[in-house]
Amino acid sequence: MRLHVGCAMWTHAAWQEWQPASGDRLAAYADRCNAVEGNTTFYAIPARRTVESWARQTGPDFRFAVKLHKSITHERRLTGAEEELRTFLSAIEPLGPRTHALWAQLPASFGPTDLGALAGFLRQLPRSYRPAVEVRHRAFFENDQAAAQLERVLARVGAEWIPFDTTTLFDGLPVTTAEQEAWSKKPRVPRRTRALTEFPIVRYHGRDATERTVEGWQPWIGTVVDWLREGRSPTVFIHTPDNAEAVPLARRFHAEITARLPELDPLPEPAPSGPMTLF
Repeated sequence: MRLHVGCAMWTHAAWQEWQPASGDRLAAYADRCNAVEGNTTFYAIPARRTVESWARQTGPDFRFAVKLHKSITHERRLTGAEEELRTFLSAIEPLGPRTHALWAQLPASFGPTDLGALAGFLRQLPRSYRPAVEVRHRAFFENDQAAAQLERVLARVGAEWIPFDTTTLFDGLPVTTAEQEAWSKKPRVPRRTRALTEFPIVRYHGRDATERTVEGWQPWIGTVVDWLREGRSPTVFIHTPDNAEAVPLARRFHAEITARLPELDPLPEPAPSGPMTLF
């Protein structure tokens, strides 16, 4: 029984206390969390040697949710992107089993009438990869028929539907600059807690105030506990507007699940930081 938790990135200015000034920052992150979102691959396909470095810094059980490049999902809209997909898969190949999911984050304009393109794209993915799809068109959340159609498309290839839960972010007016910025960028859709596969993935977005973030994720505690008891293997990513406390929050989420399920495999314990002393 294992829960993977992580953040939207593996390096942050606020984490300098425990991250090296240069070099193996991912390794330091992997001492604390066992999963990460691969958001950078949406903006630029990494060099193969860069991905080889990511693999060296993480164990084979570490999970990357690797976001497909924008040329595939947003520019080509999943149609006629065979060459871009080949280039992308070649770049991330060194991750091996660490590629937990190929994550297609689709634009808000990608709606029910586009499901044919999604079905065709998912069919052409190599079976060695586990696909996961994040949709933002409101019809998939407000229209039962549209949601059922999407679920059927995903079920044909064993793909997961990734929810991005921003309900806590939008529960009350923003009170920090980072919250105001998040309000302008993040999707406002209802919470969705239905898992389609053995490997559900959740993206949860809280507030800059720790207590608001923890309060807001309480509905997920019961859901994740149920998934684990059902034999599923979930991955949960914790976001806040500034992400400064995302790593300890991810570990706290794991601890809250462990309080319900003591048999859960533990997270890595980071090595002590700071100079060694005799006393």
